[in-house]
Amino acid sequence: MVQRMGMVIGIAPENIAEYKRLHADVWPEVLARLKQSNISNYSIFLREPENLMFSYWEYTGSDFEADMAAVSKHEVTQKWWQVCGPMQRPLDTRNDEEWWAGMEQIFFLP
Repeated sequence: MVQRMGMVIGIAPENIAEYKRLHADVWPEVLARLKQSNISNYSIFLREPENLMFSYWEYTGSDFEADMAAVSKHEVTQKWWQVCGPMQRPLDTRNDEEWWAGMEQIFFLP
């Protein structure tokens, strides 16, 4: 079964160009880890001038918590987050355990 997930976060306007540059050439080890953790069709969209980013992915695994734990324990991914994280501006309304704020899917056209 496919789980579709959408998330939102802000970005500091002075970091948009660098963030785009980084995501034009994501580190191969980060991409491989995501695929190994059953993440596919991962996209990030930017909305200016609000400086909001929306991410979408599909999860096809059977143990989301274990797969996400594998991603968060991955050393290269942790380094990637150290580079990208300071550019992001988490929403004040996100849940305590979130960085990117989760969104409710309310429509899907198969």
